[in-house]
Amino acid sequence: MALSLIFILYVGVGVSAALGSIAISTKRFSAKAEQAFYGLLLAPIAAIYLAFTAHFADTNAWRLEAIAVALFTLLGLVGIRLPVLLILGYALHGAWDLVHEVFLQEGRSGAGTGTLTEIPLAYGAFCAAYDWWMAGYFYSRRDQWKTAWQAR
Repeated sequence: MALSLIFILYVGVGVSAALGSIAISTKRFSAKAEQAFYGLLLAPIAAIYLAFTAHFADTNAWRLEAIAVALFTLLGLVGIRLPVLLILGYALHGAWDLVHEVFLQEGRSGAGTGTLTEIPLAYGAFCAAYDWWMAGYFYSRRDQWKTAWQAR
């Protein structure tokens, strides 16, 4: 029961963080700059897993985590011009977050054993909620972003 409440709380915090990001970015950035900002933001969001790998001294997870960071960085960079790839990048990153969380909670061969690095409790739930909310927001903004890039 307590674990369920923790996850519900973290999902709520993730959605709240997404709503705050949206409120600030729509006020501060043009449509073009907003898309570029979120494209560039995907790289450090993904790179946090490298920090967890270092923190938990999980040397066996470096390769897989570095490949994932490179993939998300590429999706973010190309997503600066192609909204569908930005949507895909955040949606996949949310799934990546949950994969870490599931392996950690189930205690299977994932976390800390060379396949995936450990993460703090409910971090995956928080991040998946943020990422998926943002992917939904990006979907709603895709036409404005395309128009902004086409305008001269």
